[in-house]
Amino acid sequence: MNQRTILVLGASGLIGRFVTDDLRARGFRVVGLARSLSPAQTMSALDIELPILSRDAAALTRLLSEHAVDIVVNCLGVLQDGPGSDTHAVHRDFVARLLQAIADSGRVIRLVHISIPGTAEADRTAFATTKREAERLIAASDIPHAILRPGFVVAPSAYGGSALLRALAAFPLDLPAAEMATPFQPVAVEDIAATIAWLTVRDIDDPSVQAVTWDLMQSEPITMAGVIKQFRHAFGTAGWPRMAMPSFMLDLGAKIGDLASTLGWMPPMRSTAVAELRRGVTGDPSAWIAATGLVPRTLMAVIGRHSATIQDKWFARLFLIKALIVASLVVFWLVSGFIALLVSYRAAAGILIAHGFPSALVDPITIGTSLMDMSIGVLIAFRRTAAIGLAAGIVASLGYMFGAAVLTPDLWIEPLGALVKTGPAIVLMLVALLMLDNR
Repeated sequence: MNQRTILVLGASGLIGRFVTDDLRARGFRVVGLARSLSPAQTMSALDIELPILSRDAAALTRLLSEHAVDIVVNCLGVLQDGPGSDTHAVHRDFVARLLQAIADSGRVIRLVHISIPGTAEADRTAFATTKREAERLIAASDIPHAILRPGFVVAPSAYGGSALLRALAAFPLDLPAAEMATPFQPVAVEDIAATIAWLTVRDIDDPSVQAVTWDLMQSEPITMAGVIKQFRHAFGTAGWPRMAMPSFMLDLGAKIGDLASTLGWMPPMRSTAVAELRRGVTGDPSAWIAATGLVPRTLMAVIGRHSATIQDKWFARLFLIKALIVASLVVFWLVSGFIALLVSYRAAAGILIAHGFPSALVDPITIGTSLMDMSIGVLIAFRRTAAIGLAAGIVASLGYMFGAAVLTPDLWIEPLGALVKTGPAIVLMLVALLMLDNR
């Protein structure tokens, strides 16, 4: 039984990565597939980078046959439409092609599909409605399937919303009272992996698991405040005084997050995230528990087993600061170049003239360095080019410091200490560069 081959789609994500590693530890042959994998995630020759969403049904059929797949676990999902993210393409259109590929493969394959809890009547976002459309496509097919609807997933890793809740636990800050009171039933990622392992060893012809839809979450009701409280106990911040942000700040943060997403970033606070947060996370896990015999871990059992480590605390404290660091560096480079080029051009050029630069070079150097500064700011603003921009900013700053030391050493002792302050700016850019990874 353990020789069955499992294909995990979305093997770089929170659920997909854990499931891939967990199933391998249980002895299964697992092919982990994702559009991109970090070097740390490429643990096996069976970890594959492939732009799977661009593949048609025929290509997917060949993939299933090539790896002799018995189980497909679909963990693919995007929160919100944006550059490189299309909820309809990922949740609905791809699932339709995957179902066709499974049907055409000539193999008996079980599909395990990761969806979201809730009811269609409560779906308001493109994220939720397209997830539900995928469920309907799967339910209408003749393919053996299990639709798993996990609650708020608690895992050793932290991406997106789970990282945001950790950050809130590490700061003396609460979401608005209404949001803190929303139901938020959690599930341990270990329970998701255990469920998939349980399904994998079931006989494909077992009528009890031919077509099931299960809510995966702890039975005990809990609110978002209760989830954050458990994290605060782990972080040692439970006794801190708290300040609740007003609702308009949450909405403003979502709009800023939407803007950042157009630049390629994936902030946890976006319009869809806030809308889903306000809906809450609820479900009925009784059918899942009865069928599998699994006893879901409680939140206290998952988080309260150990106090937070220093790396947990650093991550939680720096998670929200990362956005502030990147934004401040973008503003720093754009504004410094703008001021030198348009506001204080004569003063900037005068520094070069006062230090004996040939007049023919003054304007090109002043204009060129100003445009370079602004270009660095633009590069940092876009996620795809942020690393290049930060590296360029560090090189440019070192160049300014070295050039000033050779050509205008008196600037090092000017009262405002502009060149002296370049050193901490370099360090901040280095910190941002080291924090760019999301996974």
